[in-house]
Amino acid sequence: MPLADRVRNPALHQKIMTAEAAAELIPAGANVGMSGFTGAGYPKAVPQALAQRIERLHAAGEAFRIGLWTGASTAPELDGALAKAHGIEMRLPYQSDPVVRQQINAGQMQYTDIHLSHVAQLAWFGFLGHLDVAVVEVAGILPDGRLIPSSSVGNNKTWLDQADKIILEVNTLQNAGLEGMHDIYYGTQLPPHRLPIPLTGPGDRIGEAYLRCDPAKVIAVVHTHQPDRNSAFAAPDDNSQRIAGHIIEFLQHEVKRGRMPADLLPLQSGVGNIANAVLGGLNDGPFKHLTAYTEVLQDGMLDMLRSGKLTMASATALSFSPEALADFNANIDFYRARIVLRPQEISNHPEVVRRLGVIAMNAMIEADIYGNVNSTHVMGTNIMNGIGGSGDFARNAYLSFFMTPSVAKGGAISCIMPMVSHVDHTEHDVEVVVTEQGLADLRGLSPTQRARLIIEKCAHPDYRPALRDYFERAQQGAAGRHTPHLLNEALSWHARYVETGHMLPDAGRKARLHVA
Repeated sequence: MPLADRVRNPALHQKIMTAEAAAELIPAGANVGMSGFTGAGYPKAVPQALAQRIERLHAAGEAFRIGLWTGASTAPELDGALAKAHGIEMRLPYQSDPVVRQQINAGQMQYTDIHLSHVAQLAWFGFLGHLDVAVVEVAGILPDGRLIPSSSVGNNKTWLDQADKIILEVNTLQNAGLEGMHDIYYGTQLPPHRLPIPLTGPGDRIGEAYLRCDPAKVIAVVHTHQPDRNSAFAAPDDNSQRIAGHIIEFLQHEVKRGRMPADLLPLQSGVGNIANAVLGGLNDGPFKHLTAYTEVLQDGMLDMLRSGKLTMASATALSFSPEALADFNANIDFYRARIVLRPQEISNHPEVVRRLGVIAMNAMIEADIYGNVNSTHVMGTNIMNGIGGSGDFARNAYLSFFMTPSVAKGGAISCIMPMVSHVDHTEHDVEVVVTEQGLADLRGLSPTQRARLIIEKCAHPDYRPALRDYFERAQQGAAGRHTPHLLNEALSWHARYVETGHMLPDAGRKARLHVA
């Protein structure tokens, strides 16, 4: 489709320019809000042109860095390019780029990890600083200046409202059939003027199909024709399939006990191979007429929509493999009737999540024997990605699962620990822990009851004896017996791994390997 067919506002034709010219309009030290959520709907050309400009300025001895705000993670063309140019001073609210991660952990870049539902409010109140420029990918511009959103919404509504100046990337590779798939709610207010969000079902439409945009703030329109970061997902491995099996069996039990309707409750699923395995299991399982209220739609939910197991899905972004994207584009009329894309402040809103009674399924790095979960840090100090939306859903869900294989790094790391090295989700927000070994339902249990269940159900057999030993000695030697810990040992497993490359002691490692 020609650019003229996508840019239907005559005045904005005068603002069409190259990405290089648009990048020149971003000043040093600016806070820049860019679109993008989990590799979807991010600007492709302007960030790369800005990175090249920064490299030239740095070579000439001039300082130039920006604050980079997005919806969530983006792609190498955005995060990666700007990080390689050493052009990011502050990053928020979530990232997954290896170069960005390296610079954050080296202390070369500041990073604020934020619950994704909180970002808009923080921006409205000015806690993040002033937003100077928004760079937003869209699928088209209407005659009155309103915008057809792209493959993600994220924080775009907030960026367009808050920024002094706006740069639009019009991506003609994005399917024109996206028009009408979005639901942009403009009814949120700041306290004390808030009203209930009138959303009572995942498929409800409560807003508008377009993003509002003041044409007077638009300083550049850039044409792109580039795909999103569409990464193929690896086939579910044995551990992922076993985790999925435990969850599906548990859900069947909940239905049988009358704690959940036969068509379950709206599903929320994090991104990754374990999540896709769970969705694949649900697609093959006994449940029908399912719905989803989540933040990202990936291949598994697309399969469920196609099969009819899933009737409706609400999210803020699409994240598909190349094969799934081809199916989506070829059948977009079918999917547009079954998918709603919302701003992340609504897709992740605690009020809505609680009202709908969402089933939350999220990955973790490690859990401890009392049910505290670390989903962001490796060995306590190195950030992996960020908390994302897991906290938004976990605390407010009707049922909250956290999932991980029981070991990592070929067995050198136990993902079930005496004490987590960083806490993102306290024991109060974690109801079910699942590994390939089994499932621990923690609802209604005291800390010591949780510990026994997690050790026996979820820990790998190689580490189970050591966990039993720690817990038994803690019960005898801790100063308090409600949540007994040996403070001089609680983090010793992490320290041992950092020092030796394995969490088990040398002597104990040989004796405990393959102990059932």
